[in-house]
Amino acid sequence: MTVTESDLEERLTYLRERVGDPSAGLYGPGTVSWEVNREGITMLGGGCAALMQLAHPWVAHAIDQHSQTKTDPAGRFQRTFGHVFNMVFGDMDQAIRSARRVHALHTTIRGAIKEDVGRFQRGDRYHANDEQALLWVHATLVDTALRVYELLVHELSGLEREAYYQESKVFAYLFGLGDDVIPPDFISFRRWYADTIDSDTIAVGEPALQTRKFLLSPPRPIYGPLVSWVEVFTAGLLPAKLREQFDFRWGPIERVLFRRSIPVLRAAHRAAPGRLKYFPAYIEATRRLAGHKGPDRVGRWLEKAALRSIARPT
Repeated sequence: MTVTESDLEERLTYLRERVGDPSAGLYGPGTVSWEVNREGITMLGGGCAALMQLAHPWVAHAIDQHSQTKTDPAGRFQRTFGHVFNMVFGDMDQAIRSARRVHALHTTIRGAIKEDVGRFQRGDRYHANDEQALLWVHATLVDTALRVYELLVHELSGLEREAYYQESKVFAYLFGLGDDVIPPDFISFRRWYADTIDSDTIAVGEPALQTRKFLLSPPRPIYGPLVSWVEVFTAGLLPAKLREQFDFRWGPIERVLFRRSIPVLRAAHRAAPGRLKYFPAYIEATRRLAGHKGPDRVGRWLEKAALRSIARPT
């Protein structure tokens, strides 16, 4: 089934009616979503989430045929996470505006798969607003954020994981997904996610492999050692099936490096001041709720510096 504009507007109306403070947005202080998603260190799971998404052939071919990932990676990163942060940390109007823009963009992304891969055959049609494709992308973000947070920040209780998952449904509603598609609880979600990974719906084809090589290649030679480490860390987060299909090395050296990186990253996170730990969008949200106006200038400077670092020389 394809999510229509009517489906989206129905979800947005529901969200508007359930939000108590529009200035706090869909989540706000005290939610597990803000606690987890404010942490900049969760970006270390970005490579894993991206590759998990690419392992769905519909997503891989859509990105290969429609995305500016290879021509403007920094710009695409900024646009994508601009919408994500509006949805998570923005006020109600920002969240709904981004939801409508993403849906409108997705309506233009459709085409045909150009290879036989997994259960899909050359010529099969895809649409970016397909419910199952949207659910898969949403699931990769939920799973990766939780796993990286618990690996590098601190472990959550079972109640906190369930709360985070229930809150994540709000994010899914912003893409027009309904409760008839979304697994009802965290245990069901984990079971569905594992079963989907094991199925032939998830299979790495040629566009996914080519995009993986691009994403994990240094934008400049000076970043070579760092990217090599990111590649190992990403491989450690991936399930074995996809680690193999994406052709990652995973021998004794890689396993030791991954394992020893975790306490170092945990210690670095504990030592860092909150001002540097948290995403600028979260800082701006707390400033907004405290009555301050204007952007978080320090955070935006850091964000621009990070974007410049991943920009490819022209």
